[in-house]
Amino acid sequence: MPTKTDPALVASELRTVLGQLVRTLRAQHRFPLMHGAVLGRLDREGAKGVSELAVAERVRPQSMAQTVSELQADGLLTRRPDPDDGRRALVELTNKGRAALYADRRARDGWLAQAIELDLSQSEQEVLAAAVELLRRLAER
Repeated sequence: MPTKTDPALVASELRTVLGQLVRTLRAQHRFPLMHGAVLGRLDREGAKGVSELAVAERVRPQSMAQTVSELQADGLLTRRPDPDDGRRALVELTNKGRAALYADRRARDGWLAQAIELDLSQSEQEVLAAAVELLRRLAER
């Protein structure tokens, strides 16, 4: 008779393993963590104000202003006046910023694809592919 899976144990182990995988992937980043987070958010969501970015990333506005200034100095971001509120500036990716972000993503995806190919059998790769959809459903819950 099959044994029943303990959802609490699976949840704990899944959280631990996903945390390890995320930390390993972050180590593949060419950007500091907050820089990559800001670039990624602007790519996904479009131009934002510094205050909006700070709230979204759960950091102080002063810390976000420093991050934005560093990215702007590197030519990865630009600021422009908000067309709806002239007192405020919007931050957006430059072409250089978008290219750097995409190169970083390709490098991390390449690392993970190589690990999957080299470390997992074909049947394990198929199980992992099916698990991705299950994880997506959990993430969207």
